[in-house]
Amino acid sequence: MIGSVAATLVLPTVPAARAAETVDIALVLAVDVSLSMSPAELEIQRHGYAAALTDDQVLDAIASGMHGKVAITYFEWAGVRTQRVIVPWAVIASREDAERVTSQLTAAPSASARRTSISGAIDFSLDLFAESDFRSFKRVIDISGDGPNNQGPPVDGSRDRAIANGIIINGLPLMTNGGFASAYDVADLDRYYTNCVIGGPGAFMIPVNSWDQFPEAVRRKLVLELADASLVQRASADVSRPPVMYAQSKSPYDCLIGEKMWRDRSWMWNAR
Repeated sequence: MIGSVAATLVLPTVPAARAAETVDIALVLAVDVSLSMSPAELEIQRHGYAAALTDDQVLDAIASGMHGKVAITYFEWAGVRTQRVIVPWAVIASREDAERVTSQLTAAPSASARRTSISGAIDFSLDLFAESDFRSFKRVIDISGDGPNNQGPPVDGSRDRAIANGIIINGLPLMTNGGFASAYDVADLDRYYTNCVIGGPGAFMIPVNSWDQFPEAVRRKLVLELADASLVQRASADVSRPPVMYAQSKSPYDCLIGEKMWRDRSWMWNAR
């Protein structure tokens, strides 16, 4: 009897594991801040996402879900080792929640960095999902960028790994021809994103051809990602808004075009 009591006294107290919070969607917003983006364009991106997250249509889309809440995190990326989380995982279930997220989003200016690694952004997003405390039926990576992958693993390989883990990748290709490194642009970035970047059930992308289209494109993209099926059908059919392009079943596009452009144009530095 004494031994039984002693054994009881020395047992450590194990805290109960916290149950994962259930949300309708877990969404990673991955935003390009490579040197091809000017400081003004970086600010347009930040404020465009902030405005979209507090827009009535986006909040209605969130409320339309079974649980009426979503989990969102926002990070900025450039090269394969350059990822900076601006907004850690947060739940949005109301306007107040959205305003707290946007206050974090606009608290400090963006900082640009060298190279463009979409594959690095996708792989980093997989880590963010693995570390989150949320359970959701749908997990989405939302990538915006103004050029093809030119550093890190091939982008289609990272895309396929995400899809194999049940994750959808949507895109916002920025075909704005601004910034400082237009030598590494591709004219048909929308096709590149359609064939090489986005993927998973219902994956889509919305091209942005000028910066004045950006706020509306972000709003529409978020509505399509966050709304229930009836709202998505109505939003997709609205031809007055930026077009929606869905992932292709095959890839007739050279998904290594960015790496090849970097190799072909960097000979002048390598020769020094």
